[in-house]
Amino acid sequence: MLLITILSIIFVLLDQASKYSVINYLNKDIEVINNFFYLIYTKNNGAAFSILTGKRLFLIIITLLIIGSLIYYIIKNEISSKMEILAFSLIIGGSLGNLIDRVVRGYVVDFISVKIFGYHFPIFNIADSLICIGVFILLIIQFRKERKS
Repeated sequence: MLLITILSIIFVLLDQASKYSVINYLNKDIEVINNFFYLIYTKNNGAAFSILTGKRLFLIIITLLIIGSLIYYIIKNEISSKMEILAFSLIIGGSLGNLIDRVVRGYVVDFISVKIFGYHFPIFNIADSLICIGVFILLIIQFRKERKS
């Protein structure tokens, strides 16, 4: 649990540092890679894809329940695999990063914009990426466990 806590804090700090930089230094949209990758400062009052816009308290409660459930699971189960430790740390760190935004700012800072094959993905942030990567790792772990049995 200690390693998960330390890694989660590192991920929160990474996320919050990126958002601090965007808020304070990104004065205009930046095209990093032509027709593919942009930095665009956006205030998201909802969740992924801006669903549940304006439901701040609900999103805060859900996030707290998810984090609490993950911590409960980690305490009740022996998490020793490096990949599981990484996955839970990514999810908790990312969740805390967006939770801090919702509580402190009233919105989540999004700034990463990707366009692939003409489709413009919804703008996201480092915390969103951490959560998605963590969930993906857990899915792979679960898939491997099921294949072995």
